[in-house]
Amino acid sequence: MKKPLFLVYGIFCYVVSLATIGYAALYFGNICVPHTIDMFGAMRTEHALAVNAALIFGFALQHSGMARNSLKRLLARVVSNCMVRSTYILMSSLAIIALMVFWQPIGILVWSVESSFYGVLIAAVYFGGWVLILWSTCLVDHLEMFGLRQAWTASRGGTCAEPDFQAPGAYRHIRHPIHVGWIIVLWATPVMTVTHLLLAVGMTMYIVAGTALEEVDLRNRYRDYAQYMRKVPKFIPSLRRRLDTPGSEPFSRKGL
Repeated sequence: MKKPLFLVYGIFCYVVSLATIGYAALYFGNICVPHTIDMFGAMRTEHALAVNAALIFGFALQHSGMARNSLKRLLARVVSNCMVRSTYILMSSLAIIALMVFWQPIGILVWSVESSFYGVLIAAVYFGGWVLILWSTCLVDHLEMFGLRQAWTASRGGTCAEPDFQAPGAYRHIRHPIHVGWIIVLWATPVMTVTHLLLAVGMTMYIVAGTALEEVDLRNRYRDYAQYMRKVPKFIPSLRRRLDTPGSEPFSRKGL
């Protein structure tokens, strides 16, 4: 790939990622799109469950598998080290798109909130989860996390290295605010169907398991990460258990 194409490729991956996030916010929230997570489907229940379980497994395999260091090194030989992050973002977006396109709704209600007040409150929590996800990427360098900074560096003929991020803002109180944001998005709904529940349970299990794998890599990569783990909780924020000074612990938010 010629140098100018690195930036074009990086921008393309970034745009696809943002478009996927935007559509997913509508899809999972049952908002203004013809096909949503809580629709009633025609496929037999057992077949729909099998398809949906396969989609969750496929997403987890791609999303966590490509985050492993061994696969990153292999991918770097194909697309160059600077474009590994953009490729990861693109493939993750395609995995989410596949999940939304091929997801098979069943529609059996688990719960339905009839109160308009609580419906609005739940919707606020839902969109708060998306805000938390995007805000957390900005705290640790949004452009780097989505591969744009690396693409720009590659287009200028530079070399890319693993940066040491600090623990700013929310990361001083919780190690994985992005993952927490996803859990909020999965569960904050006024209408919960069987397939939505399957997605929420399956993806929450994956987030917990994938986070454990990610932190093994982080402990091996950064000598101070184990201390960071002892000081800051994983998923449940704490105002008391925090770092002593802002940005005192280096760590990476790459991975999941």
